[in-house]
Amino acid sequence: MYPYQMGRAVVAVASSTPWRPVLARGLILGLPFAGLMLGPLPARAQEDLQSIRREMRREMEEMQRQHEADMKKLQQQYDERLKRMEERLDAAQRATAAAQAKADQAQKTAQAKAPAPQAQTPAAQPPTRTVATQTPPSSPAPQAAPETPPPTEAPAGSTTASASAFNPAIGVVLDGKFMGARRNPNSYSMPGFALGDEAKPPPRGLSVGESEINLQANIDQVLFGNLTVSLDHDNEVSVEEAFIQSTALPWGFTVRAGRFFSGIGYLNEQHAHTWDFADAPLVYRAFLNNQYGDDGVQLRWLAPTSFFLEFGSEVFRGASFPAGGTDGHHWGVATWSAFVHAGDDINESASYRVGLSYLQTKATKRETDGLNGTDVFSGTTRTLGVDGIFKWAPDGNFADRYLKLQAEAFLQRTSGTFNDMSLPHNTAWGFYAQAVYQFMPQWRFGVRYDQVRACSLGNEFDGTTLDNRGRTLRRGSAMVDYSTSEFGRFRVQYNYDRSRPQPDQQLLFQYTVSFGSHGAHQY
Repeated sequence: MYPYQMGRAVVAVASSTPWRPVLARGLILGLPFAGLMLGPLPARAQEDLQSIRREMRREMEEMQRQHEADMKKLQQQYDERLKRMEERLDAAQRATAAAQAKADQAQKTAQAKAPAPQAQTPAAQPPTRTVATQTPPSSPAPQAAPETPPPTEAPAGSTTASASAFNPAIGVVLDGKFMGARRNPNSYSMPGFALGDEAKPPPRGLSVGESEINLQANIDQVLFGNLTVSLDHDNEVSVEEAFIQSTALPWGFTVRAGRFFSGIGYLNEQHAHTWDFADAPLVYRAFLNNQYGDDGVQLRWLAPTSFFLEFGSEVFRGASFPAGGTDGHHWGVATWSAFVHAGDDINESASYRVGLSYLQTKATKRETDGLNGTDVFSGTTRTLGVDGIFKWAPDGNFADRYLKLQAEAFLQRTSGTFNDMSLPHNTAWGFYAQAVYQFMPQWRFGVRYDQVRACSLGNEFDGTTLDNRGRTLRRGSAMVDYSTSEFGRFRVQYNYDRSRPQPDQQLLFQYTVSFGSHGAHQY
């Protein structure tokens, strides 16, 4: 209601009362003052309304800013969560790939002990773990030769099915060398050491190295058999390995019986054509006659751990150097050994394996070539060894580049009688360390340093084979090899050899090829 309307209403009321004149005059006089007081109300209301609008605008702007900040924060949180989920997905994919690679390598390791069963006679394989997601081939065929596919099954009862059901897988490895040396290899000797018959370097000139014919197959659902026959440059044929092995024992156990290479050390169990150099390290040459293989029984146990861990022990007849001449001794058992191997993947690109080994042999009138005729030894030899290998390849891919570091060290103590002289103790030690780098596909370069020393004995041994002449025996080697494929490799190697009384320089050319079926070799 506006002021003039209010005034008219008041006047109308006042005119109906007895004191109408007085009240009318008062109202007339008060109307201007009421107008003065009530007149400004619309402007003040407008100002309040504008103030409210400004306040609402500020609130809206503040809410807009807060909303934008909240949205930005939510976007950041979403991006962070998405990134974490992508990282988890990527890690899961890598883990899956690593697990698949480890499973593939585990299958290869199992096949090294017992090849995959043929389709007609499946045989269960013992559980196997391995270290590396992938391993570089140390020789052309043995490391990378494809597995022989199982034969196609013929209809039941057919002649073909019955004839081929138990056919063994056959593989052949050919090895050849050319040797150039300043010193005659036939007169090779190592001061302080009585050497076995296989410890000399290869002969000068061209020669056929140790070639192999290998036959292996599953015998039935619980047994696997292996036969390896070798031929050397002297046209001598020998049985290198001939053993049976269990394939279905529970709890990770494996038993092997027959003739085989001992599981001590790292190189000892591998065939020579898988080595990265054309000859054995000096410590293997002096202590083990290049390799220790014998007739015996082996028990291995693969521990149920998340990493590779195995224990093994062996008993042998004791017919091989450093044992020998032990027929009928201790029920025909003169050698025993124990070893443990452990390893794991460090990451996707690197892996390792380490080992500890012990070998104890007994000899009865063991004969070896000496400086003054034939040396005869009877007694006990104890050998303790440690080994380690590290492998690296970008993302576990060994096709283009990889690096392999390898080392072994041995301590040996011998006691008994030597040429009718008392030998209370004869301590010797040795080691080798090598590195092999594949710098491009098919090409590798490697260096090796090895060293051995026998402790000095009494004056009565002066001038004998065990006289070390105060020398530490050393050798340095370098090699380059080229692989035509996984089945062929050609190598050039140079040795500066100070392991004999006079220094020697040697140049070796070697080829190693294979064909037929050949199981995967160990890590």
